[in-house]
Amino acid sequence: MNLPVDLTPMDRFNQELIANLHPSDWQNPQATGRYNLVVIGGGTAGLVTAAGAGLFGAKVALIEQHLLGGDCTNTGCVPSKAMIRSGRVAATVATAERYGIHSGGEPNVDFAAVMERMRQLRSQISHHDAVKRFQQEFGVEVFFGTAQFLSPQTLEVGGQVLTFKKAAIATGSSPAQLSIPGLAEAGYLTNETIFSLTTCPPRLAVIGAGYIGCELAQTWQRLGAKVTLFQRGEQILSQSDPEASKILQNVLRSEGVNLVVNAQVQRVEVQGQEKVIHYTAVGLEKETVVDGILVAVGRQPNIQGLNLEAAGVKSDSKGIKVNDHCKLTIPIFMGSAMFA
Repeated sequence: MNLPVDLTPMDRFNQELIANLHPSDWQNPQATGRYNLVVIGGGTAGLVTAAGAGLFGAKVALIEQHLLGGDCTNTGCVPSKAMIRSGRVAATVATAERYGIHSGGEPNVDFAAVMERMRQLRSQISHHDAVKRFQQEFGVEVFFGTAQFLSPQTLEVGGQVLTFKKAAIATGSSPAQLSIPGLAEAGYLTNETIFSLTTCPPRLAVIGAGYIGCELAQTWQRLGAKVTLFQRGEQILSQSDPEASKILQNVLRSEGVNLVVNAQVQRVEVQGQEKVIHYTAVGLEKETVVDGILVAVGRQPNIQGLNLEAAGVKSDSKGIKVNDHCKLTIPIFMGSAMFA
C-alpha cells in the first residue's frame, strides 16, 4: 500500500519534492523472477548501491518507506547547509562594522523567507534522486513500503514476496530518543521535523551538543532565536579534538548562545504556551523557559520491523553485528558500502 507523504507546509516546493521522491500515484511494480540485488533503504547509501548495480546490468529492487534521498536530501545535509548559509549571511551583516562596512546594525531576518529558500533548493535538486530517474536510467525497480524478511533469500513488501540472490541493508538511522519526564508531553523537535518550521521560536533549547546540536544551535541563534545549548559533559563535540571543541565553544558563546555544560535535564513542564526545563548543572538545580526544544543526542539504527532473525542476521541495540572485516554473518548479505 502506497501511503501518502505529508510535508509541512504543503507549498509548491514540497509538492515538487514529493512528486520526485515519493509520487502519490505511484504503483509498485509487479515483482517477477529472482533479483540479483535487493536494496532496503533509499538514502544516500542505498541509492548509490542500487544505481551502481543497475548500471552493471543487475536486476535490482530498491525499497523505501518514505522519501528517496533519505536524510541527506530531506532532513540532513541539504536543508541544514541551506540554513547555515542564511545564518552565515546574517552573522556577516551583524559583524560588518568590524570590517569597515556600515550595515545599519542587526540583520532583519525574514525567517519564513529563509525556510522557503531552503525548501526551494531542496526541491530543485530532488530530481537527482527521483523515482523515475532510477527506473528509467538505471533500470531499478522501486518499491515503496516496509520490508520484512521471510527467509535468508525472500522478503515481503507491499503484499508482494521478493526473491533475491543478495541484499543490502541500508536503512540508516533516526534520532535517538530521551526518556525525560514530561518531554514527550511538551513536544519536541528533531532534525526530521525542525526543517518544517515556518516561524522561528523566540527561545529554543537544544539538548545535545554533538555535530547536529551545535550546527543547528548556531544557525538558529543567528536567525533570531535565543538558544540555550545543553551538554551533558564538559566538552561540546565530545568525539572531537578538545582544542577544536574549545574554539567552537568560545565562538558559540561570543554569538550569544547560552551554553550549559555538565548539564542534566531532569524534567520538562508545560506552562501555557511555554516549556519549562528543569536541569542540574555543576550540582545546582536550575530552570529555563523556552518556546521550543530540539533533541539532538545521537542516532539509533533503523532496524525495527525488518525481522532480521528470519534472515539469520544478528543485531543488537547498536545495530547489525559485523565481524572485524565489516562483513555480516551470512554471505548473501552485504553492507551498503561493500560488494564483497
